Amino acid sequence: MATATTDRTTNPSPSKPNRQRGAANGQSNQSKAFGTDTTSASIQSSKPLPKGIGHSYTELIQSPSPAPTDWAASCTHQECTLHQLSPYIGKLKSTIAHYLLSKYTSPGDLIADPFSGSGTIALQAALLGRRVFASDVSLYATTLTRAKLFSPTSESAALGRLESIFRHVARQPLPDLTEVPPWVRSFFHPRTLQETIRLAKYLKSRSLHFFLASLLGILHHQRPGFLSYPSSNLVPYLRSRKFPRSDFPELYEYRSVNDRLRAKVSRAMKRAPKEDLTKFVVTVRRSSVENLTLNNSIDCAITSPPYMNALDYIRDNRLRLWLIGGDISDSKERTCDSMKNFTSAIRATARQFEANLKLNGHCIFVIGEKTSRNGDRYPSEELASTFLEHAPSFQLQKIICDQIPDIRRARRNSAGTKKENTLVFRKVSS
Repeated sequence: MATATTDRTTNPSPSKPNRQRGAANGQSNQSKAFGTDTTSASIQSSKPLPKGIGHSYTELIQSPSPAPTDWAASCTHQECTLHQLSPYIGKLKSTIAHYLLSKYTSPGDLIADPFSGSGTIALQAALLGRRVFASDVSLYATTLTRAKLFSPTSESAALGRLESIFRHVARQPLPDLTEVPPWVRSFFHPRTLQETIRLAKYLKSRSLHFFLASLLGILHHQRPGFLSYPSSNLVPYLRSRKFPRSDFPELYEYRSVNDRLRAKVSRAMKRAPKEDLTKFVVTVRRSSVENLTLNNSIDCAITSPPYMNALDYIRDNRLRLWLIGGDISDSKERTCDSMKNFTSAIRATARQFEANLKLNGHCIFVIGEKTSRNGDRYPSEELASTFLEHAPSFQLQKIICDQIPDIRRARRNSAGTKKENTLVFRKVSS
């Protein structure tokens, strides 16, 4: 896997927040959305495990623990709306993140996620009063994670700042579209594209991640509240056959960027946290796991590595990556797109957690299993083998199997990820 440029956002001297306050905040923000809060009741004993209590992968995969029933339910209308800031194919459900954080961590704990993706674990951890260390090799992923953790604390504040941004951007010249790739130009009315590029450039130059991610969230869709010509939402493909220009000329007209971004920001702040989450942020960093240096006092690691070959993150996010300056041409080399790269990433992750996770702390992986015409493949088996080889202080304690129905899948009725296995390891020796 190629070396990634390191880009970090760090609170240099984070203090561990008061645990009682963290618990209260987490409960008030989340208990209504996800049912009874299990933060205090479900924490496992901190006593060292007796030898022999760990299980083999083969033993656990043959009779895995069933996923909690609420994992299957939709959380779209209950979760914090920052979770919906911008699409991210294959992202972890916030209810799953909430369950794992409540069961295996306490308020004030330092949580590490080296494959932060859309920032679901990082945001949910902060909402529950946990401190956050998040990293990902993807520019889009780190943009989303920062946007969710460094968001405004009220709709009025967000909209007020946005109007100021609009005034500053209006003074900037519009870009020359001859330098824009034809495949990008094919998605937008020329004037809409010029305004979008100009605004994105301004937001990125000033590290205004929340507003940049909000802009990415309305970049393409078939609905009129988005900026592109009719296209799919998760994966950018034009839908000109379903919506031919001759029959739907209004869908190919100029679209106001400012009006649509105002509406998007209002939606994003609908159920946003009232408190400032930045106090829970230790680090948000752009880095490959091979080049990552973790804090040496991690209480728990919860992460979901990219689904090997099941999802193409570069292709699926190519329009958003292009807009924010991501290198589409070589980014794929830095993802877990093959067994070799997947194993390399898990090996590096294991070594980091072996050195930096506290005794009795948990390391939890949510892994999508690959389904194809040739049958099922289990990246989780390779993960378990590689992880325990390079992190011998850990034992595999539990596997939770979650079947993914078509309604939760980005590509339905096709090969790909049809179930997730959650592997729970515990550090039993130092």
